[in-house]
Amino acid sequence: MQKKKICVVTGTRAEYGLLKRIIKLIQVEDKLQLQLLVTGMHLSSEFGYTVNEIVEDGFEINERVEILLSSDTSVGMAKSVALGILEFSTVFDRMKPDIIVILGDRFEMLAVAQTALFLKIPLAHISGGEITEGAIDDVIRHSITKMSHIHFPANEEYRNRIIQLGEQPHLVFNVGDPGVENIKKMDFLTKKELEQFFNMSIEKMFIVTYHPTTLQTDDASRQIKQLLKAIDYFKDYNVIITKGNADSEGRMINEIIDEYALLNHERVKVYTSLGSLRYLSTLKYAKAVIGNSSSGIVEAPILEIPTVNIGNRQLGRAKSNTIIDCENDSRSIIHAISRAVEPGFIESFKELDLQYDGDSTSEDIVRILKNIDLKNIIQKKFYDK
Repeated sequence: MQKKKICVVTGTRAEYGLLKRIIKLIQVEDKLQLQLLVTGMHLSSEFGYTVNEIVEDGFEINERVEILLSSDTSVGMAKSVALGILEFSTVFDRMKPDIIVILGDRFEMLAVAQTALFLKIPLAHISGGEITEGAIDDVIRHSITKMSHIHFPANEEYRNRIIQLGEQPHLVFNVGDPGVENIKKMDFLTKKELEQFFNMSIEKMFIVTYHPTTLQTDDASRQIKQLLKAIDYFKDYNVIITKGNADSEGRMINEIIDEYALLNHERVKVYTSLGSLRYLSTLKYAKAVIGNSSSGIVEAPILEIPTVNIGNRQLGRAKSNTIIDCENDSRSIIHAISRAVEPGFIESFKELDLQYDGDSTSEDIVRILKNIDLKNIIQKKFYDK
């Protein structure tokens, strides 16, 4: 019997961390053939050339597709999508996958989805139905939903939203969040191992990630400077910063972070990528997660770590009561951090209002991909509730 060819596409370090277990399970499944396509920031030395992490994990990469331009303007992003469609169309025509699997809402995945649409290849989308009103990701995510045929949302609220968009309920599977599953099944690094790696104490430590807010006209330079000014207020805390994405103005943010770290090298460490294991292990020991990354919304609450969520990038997402929202000015950020590090902040909640779960997310996704009938799946019918 011919194996079903499953092409998994990854473009960023964070996304790969969520896909890694799924990729492993596809690889060992007798009835499936893994095709791995690597693109985007993975292939950029500026963003850590994280394709090396994939190789070190023992995966064979079938295709490497470079689509990132040197420009981080909105025009540069648009041109990267156009280049992606051009390159992916050739690659997918050659690979002829039975299903393409993508995760999230990055512009690279928009190019993948558009290409799959025109080539009539079934698309499976992980983490659809979510809302992030402060970023262009929101529009991209819903657009990908409409171009997808199989859906794997993280909770029931998101499943209902996908159905609300007209997708067939029997093709929308609430499988939980792969980030939560990662945490539940991970063997974390010890504090000693992390301190040896960072060469500094993490007893009192913040972990910070700040991405461009792609729908705001506000200056990214001002935003990141306000955040760093707030962090400067807490000089008795060491700081681990992971750099932002290759979105519009992302390079500007990273340059300012580098300058700040140089001036504060004794207590501030900056990394393009920590890898999933080291990042989540660091997160476990942090006194607070600060910035606007989704890890503060999904993973941090599971580990009972307070999150200071800055600005509106994550506006609209389901949030735990361990998350403190604040405006993007130093005064508001300082106030939020002060609250997060108050003794007993987490303990003050009688019950943690966790919005995400995931015990067997990867297994469920792979099982569905293996068993799903692809006959007539391309011709979609709009579902009216």
